[in-house]
Parts: sequence; structure tokens; C-alpha cells
Amino acid sequence: MGTKRKELTLEEAFEILEETVSKLEAEEITLEESFKEYKQGMDILKYCSDKIDKVEKKVLKIDENGETDEF
Repeated sequence: MGTKRKELTLEEAFEILEETVSKLEAEEITLEESFKEYKQGMDILKYCSDKIDKVEKKVLKIDENGETDEF
């Protein structure tokens, strides 16, 4: 993922991951193409993981006393 690319939503990133998996499962893919797709998939996966971590840190949970704490 280049730095010039707009920030993806998680839904967009998941769609790219699904497309990448489909390409990797295709029988006609070359070894070089599969390496390229794999690297892109891993980059997108890291992006998703980082984005989910940020969201989790912002989520508040309510404890048994009705008070809110960060997740």
C-alpha cells in the first residue's frame, strides 16, 4: 500500500483481501504473480490489524458499576 493511496475503509480492505485470495487460488497464476499478490495481501492484512487496534483502543466498555472504561 503506497503512502499516496487514500485511506481505505475496513470494508474496502477486506474486499481487496478477498480478491487477493481468489487470485492466489487461481490455477493460472505464475509464481512471480503469487509472490506479488501474497505481499499485497500481507500489507493489507497489517493495515486491517492496525486499524482494528486503533478502533479497539477508542471503544469504551461499561463495567458492572455503570462506569465507562477504555477497552
